[in-house]
Amino acid sequence: MIRTLPSHTRGALAFFLMVINTVIWAVPVHILALTKILIRNDAWQKTCARALMRTVNCWIWGILNILKLTQDTSYDIQGREGLSRNEWYFLNSNHQSWADILVLLITFHGYIPFFKFFLKKQLIWVPLLGTSFWALDYPYMERFSKSFLEKNPGMKGKDLETTIKACEQYQHTPVSILNFIEGTRFTREKHEKQQSPYKHLLRPKAGGFAFALAAMKGKITSILDVTIMYPPMDFTFWDYLCGRIPSISVRVKKLGVPGEFLDGDYLNDADYQNRFKTWVNTLWEEKDALIERHRAAQVGL
Repeated sequence: MIRTLPSHTRGALAFFLMVINTVIWAVPVHILALTKILIRNDAWQKTCARALMRTVNCWIWGILNILKLTQDTSYDIQGREGLSRNEWYFLNSNHQSWADILVLLITFHGYIPFFKFFLKKQLIWVPLLGTSFWALDYPYMERFSKSFLEKNPGMKGKDLETTIKACEQYQHTPVSILNFIEGTRFTREKHEKQQSPYKHLLRPKAGGFAFALAAMKGKITSILDVTIMYPPMDFTFWDYLCGRIPSISVRVKKLGVPGEFLDGDYLNDADYQNRFKTWVNTLWEEKDALIERHRAAQVGL
């Protein structure tokens, strides 16, 4: 019934329901986070952490069902076999739209531990969501430009400190760390400005990836290399909510982390840094080729 409504009506309904869903579940998240801060007893801390995760799962369940209710987008997802909620993973994904987060929730919910990702510090001011992510121990990063760091060399390495501090608390409970390794959403303008050597991707930024692996101290030995592929069309997040994207393909490839990269000094060891960048660039070349093959197959249909 709802799927027969005009697309803009479905989009408005999906957005409204997601706001309501967020308000409903953000309230207990904030209450639990507050009690977790006030009561420092270890047993209570663990109880709060479990309760927070149950609350988040309900929040996600609401989001996924809202999408099922309002959309008829078809998903072609391959490569989830053998995944476990009891393992630590590092997710590397290409990034094209705000919709990517929802697509990843659809892809991995129930298959792997709830994923955490690094957020821009400014996002903490987003009503309800910003403080909810903070309560759930999502790390906030303050990005500095190259020119700023040249003028303020003392700020160099602050992102690394934040990464290490965040990853320390992920040592004891299985978690999936999501990294959009391009650092920003793909657009043709950014692609041209970067003079990216890849046809469908921006240049990967290997530093955050290397820092997180090192900070996890060998806990993460598996990478989920994720490729999200939308139809070759211009679209917005609003188009996604409206169900105007007919199909979305996701390919998941589980890879082992080469032993040489489980422990290294990316910041100060030039040889290690070059080898790590070469490895990441190879992954990106394979991802770009996969997207090209997928696009060619779609055109041929």
